[in-house]
Amino acid sequence: MDKPSIGFIGLGHMGLPMASNLVKAGYELTVYDIVEEKIEPLVKMGAARGTSCQEVADKSKVTITIVPDSPDVEAAVLGEGGVIHGASKGHVLIEMSTIAPGVGRLVAAALAEKGVPMLDCPVSGGPPGAEAGTLSIMAGGPKDTFDECLPILEVMGGSIVHFGENGSGYTAKLCNQVACVITIQAVCETLSLAAKAGLDLRKVLEVVGSGLAASRIMELHGPKMLERDYAPGFALALQEKDLRLVAAAADELEMPLPATALVHQLIRSLSAKGKGELGTQALVLAMEGLAECEVKA
Repeated sequence: MDKPSIGFIGLGHMGLPMASNLVKAGYELTVYDIVEEKIEPLVKMGAARGTSCQEVADKSKVTITIVPDSPDVEAAVLGEGGVIHGASKGHVLIEMSTIAPGVGRLVAAALAEKGVPMLDCPVSGGPPGAEAGTLSIMAGGPKDTFDECLPILEVMGGSIVHFGENGSGYTAKLCNQVACVITIQAVCETLSLAAKAGLDLRKVLEVVGSGLAASRIMELHGPKMLERDYAPGFALALQEKDLRLVAAAADELEMPLPATALVHQLIRSLSAKGKGELGTQALVLAMEGLAECEVKA
């Protein structure tokens, strides 16, 4: 596929830098977000302004969506003024949100009836990965469509893997979230234990982070916890949403996920205290409450 015209829907913390990289790579973009102000930076870069999801699809050969949750995808794609009403046969939807695999399959099936293939391509790597174009992209959907769209995905991602039919990309993303939240909790417990024992927390991070227990999450989130920097890269509220999706998928498979369930409840306890908009590194606050200690350098 030569550089097709692209519609991009959803210009949040992830979508804006992803769309920016496509503009920089020479793609013709039409962009849309329900928050008008979020469109402006892309328009200044040369993208066209869309007024609805339907219009964006009508003006494009490929549409990309990245929105917060399953209902948002259904509304953006299948709802009134949605992508499905502007897409014609041969159009491609690359759906990059983190949603329930079952919802993704239903959306893909509805589009397929119009001759529009869909790829589910959720991402991992946060805003830094989106800005650098190094996201991990987990894809599901028709393999020929994946191969055709790979040059587009390569602008946004570094590690790009096709898992199989529609829904499998979403499932792979949920597996990613399991690994992330359990690792964040491990870092929280490590630093809480060290704080309770009166150790120098920076030294603990240095020595633990240079041994077998080292992780990217420890490297990125550990210092933020010590500095009590809870600014969101990825908010606890969104993580809680993802863990609801994980729990539903585990129920479907009759799959026990004991550690994940525990972290889910800890995150939920923070959300109940009005802390859902803090970054996921703020999970350490739940441990501070349980251990009656302060994690601070």
